[in-house]
Amino acid sequence: MMVLENAERMHLERQVTLARVIFAALALVDLVEFRPPTGGGMGALAISGVDRAWASAAFLAAYVGLALAILLYERGTSLAKVEFPLLVDFVALVCFLFLSPSLAAWWFLFLFLVFALSTRGNSRAMLGLVCVATVGIIFRIAATESFAVRSAWHWLAIGLATLISGLGMGFLGARERQHLERQQFLEKLSQLLQFDRGLTESVRQALGEIALAFNCEQACFAIRDEELERLFVWKIHPNEHEPSGPETLALSRSETFLTDSFETSFAWEFEENGPGRGFGWDRRTGQAVRHLAAPPSSTRHEFGAHAFMAVTIDSAGKPAGRVLLLNPKQSGGSALKFTSADLRWLEQIVRHIALPLENVFLMRHLRARAIESERSRISRDLHDGILQTLLSLNIQLDVLRHKFPWAPEQAGSELETLQKTVQQESEELRRMVTDLRPLRVESADMRELMLGFAERFRNESGLAVDLFIEDRSLRMPDRICRELFQIYRESLNNIKKHAKASHVVVKLGQDEAKVSMVVDDNGHGFSFSGNYASEDLDRLRLGPISIKERTRSVGGTLTVESNPGHGARLTVEIPLN
Repeated sequence: MMVLENAERMHLERQVTLARVIFAALALVDLVEFRPPTGGGMGALAISGVDRAWASAAFLAAYVGLALAILLYERGTSLAKVEFPLLVDFVALVCFLFLSPSLAAWWFLFLFLVFALSTRGNSRAMLGLVCVATVGIIFRIAATESFAVRSAWHWLAIGLATLISGLGMGFLGARERQHLERQQFLEKLSQLLQFDRGLTESVRQALGEIALAFNCEQACFAIRDEELERLFVWKIHPNEHEPSGPETLALSRSETFLTDSFETSFAWEFEENGPGRGFGWDRRTGQAVRHLAAPPSSTRHEFGAHAFMAVTIDSAGKPAGRVLLLNPKQSGGSALKFTSADLRWLEQIVRHIALPLENVFLMRHLRARAIESERSRISRDLHDGILQTLLSLNIQLDVLRHKFPWAPEQAGSELETLQKTVQQESEELRRMVTDLRPLRVESADMRELMLGFAERFRNESGLAVDLFIEDRSLRMPDRICRELFQIYRESLNNIKKHAKASHVVVKLGQDEAKVSMVVDDNGHGFSFSGNYASEDLDRLRLGPISIKERTRSVGGTLTVESNPGHGARLTVEIPLN
């Protein structure tokens, strides 16, 4: 049994407090409407008819009032919590058993106490209460009725009804607690599957928690990547403290880890002198598989398995891998078997973690693509810029080496030109190194950073830069701020390097739905003419690649308007939702 966290435990306590008021009020209503026989009875307390009913009503009214006061106090304040001990409820139940003339009224209190014990996880106390109450109600009736064969059957019927109703209410309370425990467990798994933790650590911790929940020796997660044509396998032992990454295997090993058909969820128990036996069902329809094929022997040898369960996990709506739990055991270490309830619970867990796990995989893939794109941009910039310049310098130096003895004055002039070129390329390389440093940009300092960069850009490049920010209090997520600032910085550097412009105008604006930035220059423009949106730029392979990738990474759109010889305009729009 899991230990409930504070929030879930308080939720159950509130339910118990509310149930106490409801059941006690129902008992009071039944008692008020009860009409005792005129002759009274020979009860243990020797109280007759109306007096007994009034005493019971007064006792129950005080009980309801106290329970209601506690309920209202809990709802009205969060500073303190008053708990109504179940021992008080038990004493009230015993007193009411011999005080109340109405068995129905007593049953309401009895069912409440059973519910309270079962929701708190006290199964033994709940079963003991049901048994004691059954015996107690039979003695109570026997004490008020004369013995006869007919009355004996009546006593047994009342006792049986008490037993069945108590066990039924206990079952409902236990299911309520189990539901909260499972919801808490699923939420915990979702919190573990976070991109910030990394794929390997997320899978390792989630699998470890699942293996502990089922008390298994080992858990395994295997998923195949059709694009890479590889199989990735995580093997986790719950008590393992050293983190380990996934094994990367060939797809030919898939049978060992993915076992039978993806459409079957099954559990299997191996036997020493045979393949063993198991059960399972089609995960799409829930229909049982009558003739379940034995899993490959390589699975047993790979894990040293005597029993295991296998459930399919989906990715992008298609079967992609398996989650395996192996070798269940008791707390003492003896082996156990998996049940159909275990298999259904594992199916529910896997369905729940499939989406957050897919998101972690997707974010990892996007990050890899972003890194690849950034490396491509750096490689392209180095190849088209500094490397070409260095190649040119090498050629010119070789020419000067042969020219120097015969034309020293001309060689000196050319060396001065080469020195300026080296200085310019050094500044460009320094700028690239600066751009590669991690950048932290927040809404609060976005305006100052843009103004500061514009000032430095004017001083270094000699270009006139006009920066207009419509809203002084920008409100954007940090990631959008970071990418937008990078786009702004890269746009100005591209203009300085390629456009041969003398004037740049940058406008930044924001409304409730989106943030937009326009960069307008009077340079040479791009090699194409016209107005192109993101889809057109991708289809025709036009526009600045790095800026397109950065805009797309935050869900934005890029529009490029070019008029060769008369400048260009870049418009970036990023939704804020």
